[in-house]
Amino acid sequence: MQRSRLTFALACICICISDQSFPQKRRCAFQGTPQNPNFTTAGNVTGSVQLCENTQCCVGYFLNIDGRPEVDVLACDITEKFCPDATCKSHTRYNDRLLVCVCNTDLCNSNTTWVPELEEPQPIYSYFVGKNEVAAIILALLVLSILLFIATKLRCLFKKKKDKPSSLHDDSVSQLCSCQTTKTSELHIDDIELQHIVGHGHFAIVWQGKYKGSTVAIKVFPAGWKQKFTAEKEVYELPLMNHAGIVHFLGSGRKPDGSSWLIMQLAECGSLHSYLCKHTANWMLTLKLCQSLSQGLSYLHSDLQKHDVHKPPVAHRDFSSSNVLVRADGTCMLCDFGCSTILRSCSGNRSWQSHITNMEGHAQMGTLRYMPPEVLEGSVNLSSSLCLMQGDIYALGLLLWEICMRCSDLFEGGVAPQHLLPYESELGPNATRDSLCQYVFHLKKRPSIPKHWELLPQVFLQGPVLHELMTDCWDCDADARLTAECVVGRLVSL
Repeated sequence: MQRSRLTFALACICICISDQSFPQKRRCAFQGTPQNPNFTTAGNVTGSVQLCENTQCCVGYFLNIDGRPEVDVLACDITEKFCPDATCKSHTRYNDRLLVCVCNTDLCNSNTTWVPELEEPQPIYSYFVGKNEVAAIILALLVLSILLFIATKLRCLFKKKKDKPSSLHDDSVSQLCSCQTTKTSELHIDDIELQHIVGHGHFAIVWQGKYKGSTVAIKVFPAGWKQKFTAEKEVYELPLMNHAGIVHFLGSGRKPDGSSWLIMQLAECGSLHSYLCKHTANWMLTLKLCQSLSQGLSYLHSDLQKHDVHKPPVAHRDFSSSNVLVRADGTCMLCDFGCSTILRSCSGNRSWQSHITNMEGHAQMGTLRYMPPEVLEGSVNLSSSLCLMQGDIYALGLLLWEICMRCSDLFEGGVAPQHLLPYESELGPNATRDSLCQYVFHLKKRPSIPKHWELLPQVFLQGPVLHELMTDCWDCDADARLTAECVVGRLVSL
């Protein structure tokens, strides 16, 4: 009898854990804009409803137009946060220009109330905790046990790789000490005027504004994302970072509400992703986009010394068409360095610095569909600076593919297909890590390159050359991939 009672009790506990630990997916009202495509990745969208993949929180962003809130974005939150309210209570942000609400019930963001500024609480950024703490602890212990087992296996694998002679070393990192930054960029930002939102990132909102009579871009980080602000600011403040292929950094500042601001050059044409959605290009403009993009990455990866000042190499680690900007003259410049790694050296010891210390955190950084196969599969040694830069080269190959697929001169009749993200036609707009790993790592597949490019006349060699250039960038063997400098050389030869 006691045994049967014990069995019954254990079954009840298991059911309780299952019910509490695996809640149904949250449904949120959805309304997006072409300027803010990031929220479409937070879950599957059907009409005006989004089924959240990674969160139980719905969000709403509203612009304050003459005292009336107008919807900017309704969606699932991109990352999990603490959202205790069952209804969407909007609080003003950024000098009353933006209203933001977060709530935790189905479709709660479809109806919002406006909380006056005096009642506005400080934003809280913490991970969601289930109601049943005991069940959560038990589940966490089970997951931890599994992770420890996997970590042990991976440690053995990495040790074998390190013991073997390999080209995965840090030859690109010089013996010069690069532990110091060169300047402070603090500005008085009271005179900056925020005009309108031009984009939403994972960690910040980008505004167009005015500073000293000039139109600029202002990236605003809430108080809870100070670490990301510091990481990106540190990259911009490295010596010798003034280059045409990298967005011009004007300075930074902090507001009394705890938010942190980065002030940068405004790109007239927006991100490369939005530019390709709206425009096709002829061969000369396509070549200009590809060359300037590759030159920017080559400079970022470079190890430079000039007038006793040292710029260490930097791995971008979130290289995507949303993190590249386009000027009015059709040239590209790199931006968004919050996930980047500075490959520092000091006292002759080659090392790399990252802003997240655990290995699992490194593997998760970046935009999923641009992650190289070795990172998707989890078998790469991320303590090697060369591995990090090889990941950027893989993403560069995908970006070159995106640009060339919008070149009208490479298609019959001068009509290029509509812009698609890498693997969107093969795996859909919401590709998962598992589907990408299966397609990219196990099947060794890549985005489809039109077959007729190989058959173009000899007087028009761009197609075959570009085909070879892309495949050499996204090679399955990371060691076989080109360097960014080599990519620039091949494009210049065209």
